[in-house]
Amino acid sequence: MCFFYLKKIFLLPIRFIKSMFIFISLLLMKYLILLFILPILLLTYKSIGQVKSNQKMQKNIENLPQNELIVPENRSAIVLAGGCFWCTEAMYLQLKGVESVESGYAGGHVTNPTYEQICDHSTNTGHAEGVKVVFDPKAISLEEILDAFWQLHDPTTLNRQGNDVGPQYRSEIFYRSELEKETAQASLKKANEEIWEGKIVTAITSYSNFYKAENYHQNFYNRNPNQSYCAYVITPKLAKFQKVFKAKLKAN
Repeated sequence: MCFFYLKKIFLLPIRFIKSMFIFISLLLMKYLILLFILPILLLTYKSIGQVKSNQKMQKNIENLPQNELIVPENRSAIVLAGGCFWCTEAMYLQLKGVESVESGYAGGHVTNPTYEQICDHSTNTGHAEGVKVVFDPKAISLEEILDAFWQLHDPTTLNRQGNDVGPQYRSEIFYRSELEKETAQASLKKANEEIWEGKIVTAITSYSNFYKAENYHQNFYNRNPNQSYCAYVITPKLAKFQKVFKAKLKAN
């Protein structure tokens, strides 16, 4: 009888350890399932959401107002959005081969929007602040125009450039041909690998419309270099841009 009780007492720790082992194993399995299955579920959900978003975007693009981009003979042009157009315009005007830069509103669903409309999130016109860059392809290539694009703004922040926040400040390239699309895609890939570590969120979108902004926006920086935004935001960025592209700047 004593032996029976001694045996039972001896087995208690073993049973406890065995129970704990089973409990811990089940707990680990639970966390391993969460660790491996949850990311897969999240990626699936994200992919489904992205597909729906792309379908919605494509539908919206098809329904956008269309206007022709007027380009002088023997010249090329591209519409780019990279945050505040005052800044983008000022930098592109520095490059040899760039003949004109026009600030305006690109890719929205309202015809001839005003600055007040695109800045008012309640109206949601869908436009980005953009620039129409007209250039001589014999003096500067589209690839070089896009090389500058990745340097003159931060293409990794969605709907934002510094303190400028909103979809009108998004990063976007508007192509008008398959060749422009392929060039933009190759340029983005190169910039992602060499500069931005795979973090670029820039959209590459089929061109639909571009509306010239109000006259007071045109050549804004050069006419108002002492204005506070120009002095404290654009001037430092312009100095950095000029340093990077020193060999490609127009002669003063």
